[in-house]
Amino acid sequence: MTGDRDVTHPEDAIQAPDVQPEYAAEFVGEPDGFERTWVPHRMVYLGNDKRDRTHENVCVFCAAPEKSDADGLIVYRGETCYVVMNLYPYNTGHLLICPYRHIATYDQCDEAEILEMGTLTQRAMRILKRQSGVAGFNIGMNQGQVAGAGVAGHLHEHIVPRWANDANFMPIIARTKPMPRLLGEQRAELARWWQESLERD
Repeated sequence: MTGDRDVTHPEDAIQAPDVQPEYAAEFVGEPDGFERTWVPHRMVYLGNDKRDRTHENVCVFCAAPEKSDADGLIVYRGETCYVVMNLYPYNTGHLLICPYRHIATYDQCDEAEILEMGTLTQRAMRILKRQSGVAGFNIGMNQGQVAGAGVAGHLHEHIVPRWANDANFMPIIARTKPMPRLLGEQRAELARWWQESLERD
């Protein structure tokens, strides 16, 4: 016997290391009321204002179209812009419309990009209304790091669906946003709805 466990195989006899808890009060810093979830995969969002393929700092919005639709979470590919699911959605169905070109601000768009961004925005709104009964939208662009752009080097427009009573206590109390649908599942459904809408028009 080892502890309370019956040892059937010799490898089962390996003891777990004696791990002692470490108390936060013994570390440098002041408690601020926030829980931390360590997300090193988000390093891809840091320092990516340039499309530098010789380093790991590759712009996520330049890299997405080079993947398959499923891997890149792409809903629709247009001529100058594409529609993609937001990997960190503010709400269910949060879409981004991005030009393929690596430009930072809206004033750098050419006429074709401006026209297609507008057309894709309208179609996205219509599809989300039909698919999910969306009651309203927050639509906007944060341009420049000082304006809150998470990826300041590549222009992207947010389309955030809204429903009555879609806010709850979780983000305030738990700093957590519950998302009822998986991104891959919703991407596939939106892509199907998008194709059907094109065939109807």
